[in-house]
Amino acid sequence: MNTFHEAEYYQRLPEGDFICRLCPQQCRIAVGKTGFCGVRINRDGKLETINFGQVSSIGLDPIEKKPLYHFYPGRLILSVGTVGCNLACRFCQNWQISREKSPTKSMTPEKLAELADELRQEKDNIGVAFTYSEPGVWYEFLTETMPQLREGGLKNVLVTNAFLEPKPWRNLLKWTDAANIDLKGFDDSYYQRLCGGKLGPVLENIKTAVSLIHVELTTLIIPGENDQPEQIQKMAQWIAALDPEIPWHLSRYFPNYRLMKPATPLTTMEESLAIAKGYLKHVYLGNTGKANHTYCPECGSLIVERDGFQTRIFNMNVCRECGKTVRIIKGT
Repeated sequence: MNTFHEAEYYQRLPEGDFICRLCPQQCRIAVGKTGFCGVRINRDGKLETINFGQVSSIGLDPIEKKPLYHFYPGRLILSVGTVGCNLACRFCQNWQISREKSPTKSMTPEKLAELADELRQEKDNIGVAFTYSEPGVWYEFLTETMPQLREGGLKNVLVTNAFLEPKPWRNLLKWTDAANIDLKGFDDSYYQRLCGGKLGPVLENIKTAVSLIHVELTTLIIPGENDQPEQIQKMAQWIAALDPEIPWHLSRYFPNYRLMKPATPLTTMEESLAIAKGYLKHVYLGNTGKANHTYCPECGSLIVERDGFQTRIFNMNVCRECGKTVRIIKGT
């Protein structure tokens, strides 16, 4: 069932078309048609969203699954997603909901906030992570839901491609406590060929987010595409220039959706890890089955031990061995 809701950020053209101004795709949308994301339609003289309050997936997850390792480690968060995406990554792991529009169920902002609060009382849930598909194309639902969560003392998390225009991006960040942002590659041709997007807006939005909220980054390492040592080095240097304490998650690629290259060799993942650690204090490997502990960057003492999504916290914020401050946001 579609729930129509007038979209924000669009321009009317004299001939009846609209230009969507939410993201850098800048889609020109004719009457009765949708844009690139598939969830914004030119209908009844307005640009409307068809996914307002439409939930494709929902579940209570360890925060580490987002992945966020330096934000409330060991805690649970309610994860929720809709349908649609403003990129079209050939390797998408959630393509059934991002590109194929899987079945959804309706949920109001009030109901989601109520559910999150119930789970806080029953399961020590810290808030809501907007994830699975791209939360940016759920913009109107987020801007009605996130303030309610914040007012209720809950946390808002985005798992996002950060491919939005600057104004809506900043508006979302006003209500966001933490984000895991995909930095998919480090050249424009990669974003164009494999994702149908552009690198520049993502980099600018990462810079903005780092100045305002807790940010962790994720890069899926794909053989022959973004696994070259020089590209890993350039990404690590760029991240370190923003802040060398930004956690970077290097995730192992497996064949999926429209990209059938063989899985990334473990040796490539280890080499990428070694390069990145030359510039950044906290680098982690995903999809490898290997441990992802957090160590003090000064003396190497164990700070947080992780076995899968099982977390054991030894100490946070200040290393008990050397007194070094380790930037981890913890709950009470």
